[in-house]
Amino acid sequence: MTGSGTTPSESAASPKRGSGSGIALLVIASCQLMVVLDITIVNIALPHIQTSLGFSTETLSWVINAYTLTFGGLLLLGGRLGDILGRRRVFMFGVLLFAAASLLGGLSQESWQLLAARSLQGVGGAIASPTALSLITTTFREGPERNRAFGVFAAVSAGGSAIGLLAGGLLVEWLDWRWVLFVNIPIGLLIAFATPRYIRESERHPGHFDILGALTSTVGMVLLVYGFIRASKDGWSDGLTIASFAAAVVLLALFLTVERRSKQPITPLWMFRDRNRAGVYGMMLCLAAAMFGMFFFLTLFVQNILDFSPLRAGLAFLPVSAIIAVGAGLASQLLPKWGPKPFMVVGATLAAVGLGWLTLTDVDSTYVGSLLGPVLVFGFGMGMQFVSLTLMAVSGVQSQEAGAASGILNATQQVGGSLGLSVLVTVFGTASRNEATDQVPRFLKEASPAQLVEFRRTGQLPGRWGDQVLTSGISSSFVAAAVFAVVAALIALVVIQVRPADLERLQGGGVPLAPGADAPDPAAPDPAAPDPPADDGPPAGGPSRSGPPASG
Repeated sequence: MTGSGTTPSESAASPKRGSGSGIALLVIASCQLMVVLDITIVNIALPHIQTSLGFSTETLSWVINAYTLTFGGLLLLGGRLGDILGRRRVFMFGVLLFAAASLLGGLSQESWQLLAARSLQGVGGAIASPTALSLITTTFREGPERNRAFGVFAAVSAGGSAIGLLAGGLLVEWLDWRWVLFVNIPIGLLIAFATPRYIRESERHPGHFDILGALTSTVGMVLLVYGFIRASKDGWSDGLTIASFAAAVVLLALFLTVERRSKQPITPLWMFRDRNRAGVYGMMLCLAAAMFGMFFFLTLFVQNILDFSPLRAGLAFLPVSAIIAVGAGLASQLLPKWGPKPFMVVGATLAAVGLGWLTLTDVDSTYVGSLLGPVLVFGFGMGMQFVSLTLMAVSGVQSQEAGAASGILNATQQVGGSLGLSVLVTVFGTASRNEATDQVPRFLKEASPAQLVEFRRTGQLPGRWGDQVLTSGISSSFVAAAVFAVVAALIALVVIQVRPADLERLQGGGVPLAPGADAPDPAAPDPAAPDPPADDGPPAGGPSRSGPPASG
């Protein structure tokens, strides 16, 4: 399937009201907030969803994974759709699909209906999200103006998880769990209404859709995550666990083969030849794993151990959102002077310190005395990270590859979060089972007759014995999350190299270059102008001169 470039008449007919850059940024950031916060807004509603639709404890996790896996797995294809068909029209389609899927999810009467709707939401998010940041590159001039726009976008991306927890608490407490999905409908309609009025259409680049690459990568990641989740319950020697891992390896290997041979792959592997970009992707993978795990397990802790209501649990995460915004704002202001590497190293280190501090959590922990300090340290570090990672990842990519580069960065965040969460769930399950082995004899010795009857009926340890098992598993998961953050800090320290040309671009000078490109042409086009027609990809000897930075 191919797309053709726009004709002069089509370009002339496009609305020219893109001068309202503030409103354009609001529209783009609102879309990103909607698709990002949906990952966590459902977390607080999970107990209510389980009761309403009859989910088992094991299948309940797929309410989250059905969204994140389709979202992360199809982001690469979503970025290519925007390049070929035009970013604005694809952006609008993704937003409307997301809103329609939210309506279906809110109306679900069976568990499979909700899972299908969540998967469809992921498809809509995967189409809208990469084109959203791509649109920044054609709306804002490179330099301080674009840096500020990236700072806002990165703060929304990083803080959306915490905002989702707060919004979920409010909606579940005051209305019903279905409203965590219904709330997306008016937002999506407003975004779709404003988009053609304040955002210009981009040029359409000739190309084709790498459907086989999208399917092999998505299904491969689904099987990989499923293998980890099943291992947490049934063990590593379980036949289906082993089969899932084996099939995932085969499909992901096939994905790499397809991408090497494709003329226009959804994942241009040559992008990974650049040391900095490969390092940024590795860092995003690790940090997303740590962030998803932190929010997921702290949500369990504050509701099940501290007995917070959904609203109070949401409010407990509000400081995290605020401190992420502070960290992102500080980084966006100081990046042109100091460059991104110091913020990458310090930010990842702070995230590791915060997670290490959380490993001290036990059944006697309190919110103010035990949780608030470490989550603020973690959040400040993550705010510094997302601005730095975004700017480094989008630097020096050809304009016709902007959507693909955007998809790779977003995909590493979502897939890293899903994969990392599945690893942490496995650690949690192993530690919980070990602790339960120690707690059961104590329970049988100390329990009342009524508690013994309940234990035989449910198989669940009640009261303080069950709290001890849950807390032990959560604490162990934070150890693994801290390891992810330490790996990210090491990548920043050893791999990332900031060159003088990188600092010049951050300060608004020069033209962004692809890895290995020559010096810029003095007659280079304005970076805020519409993208020129593209060729079929980088030449065999390497990428050519880039257009505006790509999006993430």
